Amino acid sequence: MSQPRLLGGRYELDGLIGRGGMAEVYHARDLRLDRSVAVKMLRQDLARDHTFQTRFRREAQSAASLNHPSIIAVYDTGEDTLDEVDIPFIVMEHVEGRTLKELLDDDRRLLPERCAEIIDGVLRALEYSHRNGIVHRDIKPANVMLTQQAEAKVMDFGIARATDDNQATMTQTSQVIGTAQYLSPEQARGERVDARSDIYSTGCVLYELLTGHPPFSGDSPVSIAYQHVREDPVPPGEEDPEIPEWLDEVVLRSMTKDRDQRYQSADEMREDIQRGLQGMQTAASTMAVPAAAGETSTLPPADGGDEGPPRRDRGGRRGFHAVLWVILALAVLGALVFAGWMLNQDPPQGTEVPDVVGMAEDRAEDSLRDEGFSDIESQSENHDDVDEGDVIRTDPEGGEEVQESETITLVVSEGPGEAQVPDVQGMSRDEAVRELQEQGFQIGSSSREPSDSVAEGNVVRTDPEGGSSADPGTRVDLWMSDGPEQVSVPDLSEMTREEAESELSDAGLSADFQEEENGDVEPDRVLGQDPEPGSEVDPGSTVTVRVATQPDENTQSPTDQPPESPTDDGGNGDDSGFDPTDPFPDNGNGNGNGEERNRVFP
Repeated sequence: MSQPRLLGGRYELDGLIGRGGMAEVYHARDLRLDRSVAVKMLRQDLARDHTFQTRFRREAQSAASLNHPSIIAVYDTGEDTLDEVDIPFIVMEHVEGRTLKELLDDDRRLLPERCAEIIDGVLRALEYSHRNGIVHRDIKPANVMLTQQAEAKVMDFGIARATDDNQATMTQTSQVIGTAQYLSPEQARGERVDARSDIYSTGCVLYELLTGHPPFSGDSPVSIAYQHVREDPVPPGEEDPEIPEWLDEVVLRSMTKDRDQRYQSADEMREDIQRGLQGMQTAASTMAVPAAAGETSTLPPADGGDEGPPRRDRGGRRGFHAVLWVILALAVLGALVFAGWMLNQDPPQGTEVPDVVGMAEDRAEDSLRDEGFSDIESQSENHDDVDEGDVIRTDPEGGEEVQESETITLVVSEGPGEAQVPDVQGMSRDEAVRELQEQGFQIGSSSREPSDSVAEGNVVRTDPEGGSSADPGTRVDLWMSDGPEQVSVPDLSEMTREEAESELSDAGLSADFQEEENGDVEPDRVLGQDPEPGSEVDPGSTVTVRVATQPDENTQSPTDQPPESPTDDGGNGDDSGFDPTDPFPDNGNGNGNGEERNRVFP
């Protein structure tokens, strides 16, 4: 049986939960904190693409900055190497429940009021997200989890953007467009998105919860996106008469094409839903929705008289507006066709960075330009083994595939320095700083890392390394020992002795078994342990494990001993200690004077 995959020496993968277009989500166990988590990993086939790497890391940054009960929490991030490819992962809160998409796929129809309560939870998350400057941009049923306590939690900030990000549009070739069924009109037109774009998508989700299907459908994402731009949805109440009129109005206002006519914030939409649930009049019911393009206004003329036939200038304006609408529709359609074409293309393939290590700087630059790279920077660094003017290394490294627009940094040797960096490994920080400064070096940054060989608080390594040469005044970075990396004691409850020993060995711990008689537990089963499960201990520590043994059947307790035989007193009840074998018994008066020694016993 293969061992479970372990990420970062801490997260033990248990099984696949779900798979998306960019990532896979696994159920896992945090061995250090002994808790259940969800681990989201970038798909291996996309891990070499810097576009997806960037998007994945942005999701981690966006979600990690948000701490709210209605948002899936992010605990940790890291990278795992598989087949020499670095694959980033995100460790998240594991929630027992189902997504709204799973609920809809099972054709589970909810009461309208319950739908409104779920959306209220989504809006709470968005209100907090928007307040912190993050627009989600991909609100849809698959990204909303309903917990076992019936609470809504929003997840997947994969294409989220800061509200002040000038690049926050949806038709850039380096971006992945939002899901078509829940796309706001401005997203479909490639305009800059803001918090009101999330409001539109939330309205689409509410529409689907009420009716069982999205507001628009079509044969392709492009056709659906076009409907978001040009067509009005059928009011939910026309499909289900049981939907309250106020909820109809809330949906339609949240999905208004003109974002200035929508709810202007998640908080505003929440307040309107709360008013409707309490039987009060909603703000949506009082809003005058502008007539759609091409419709004739039913408002009376300003003078209150009969409208009469349209005048020539009004007819001319209507014709002019109609031409504008046609031009706009064609422009939007062209943009959508282009966006759809981009969606169907394979991810852009990068160009392999040539290996220029050891080349002279000018030759290295020529080699990079020959491969299409134009943004090249140089940095200098002392090196004992690489000749002055030759390349020590590049960033990204040679062999990596990156986009040709990416900056390539050349680290060029300045030759050996004039001074030798002292070896301060094992010293305290104060001692190391004093030694380095006495040799003319400056102190750079200080970081901490686990170390089994260096005492906590002392220097593990430096950059530049001790013994290498560098110019006086060079900044030397220090890495201080954090002590041995702690391991979490596993839970050995109800395991056999063999299973417990194997579990501890896998965790880098040793076992000290102590046997304890117990007739209620199967022999060789664990009764208890010290330290307790989940405790953090040093690698190699010993865990005392108490195991059951079968009680010895031949061992008798004092209560099991047979009672002493009563003294034979001839049946007269006298327990004075009379001994029939004594030829001269005491007469019982305790005088012991032998007065009855002449008696003859039969």
